[in-house]
Amino acid sequence: MVEIYTDGACRGNPGPGGFAALLRHKEAEKLVTGAEPLTTNNRMELMAAIVGLEQLKAGSQVVLTTDSEYVRRGITEWLAAWLANGWRTSAKKAVKNQDLWLRLHEQAQRHQVEWRWVKGHSGHLDNERADRAANAAIDAMQAANA
Repeated sequence: MVEIYTDGACRGNPGPGGFAALLRHKEAEKLVTGAEPLTTNNRMELMAAIVGLEQLKAGSQVVLTTDSEYVRRGITEWLAAWLANGWRTSAKKAVKNQDLWLRLHEQAQRHQVEWRWVKGHSGHLDNERADRAANAAIDAMQAANA
């Protein structure tokens, strides 16, 4: 069983953004982060989940905890309809972030994932740690580009 805690951050929406995935298996931990100069919060939330799952080399049982209802509901409730409707919403509009939804869907199919939601900034230690790491990734990117 692998636990993954994810978070995305964006300063402005769009604006500079970062993401983090904290992976835990038994006593081992791995923190993966990244940042983009111009993005949206939803894209960073998706990237956190994608990169977290991509770290796993073999199919695994995963509990992935996110503070993004967009990610959790998208993968568990909306994705099947988007696939069936040619990547159109119920309002017949193109699904935003299709490129990332495709990547997340591919990764989710490799594993047995239980998707959990936690309220952001509510004191959940691992979610707060992922939030700090996502923001630190933005800071590091901006410092490198200064």
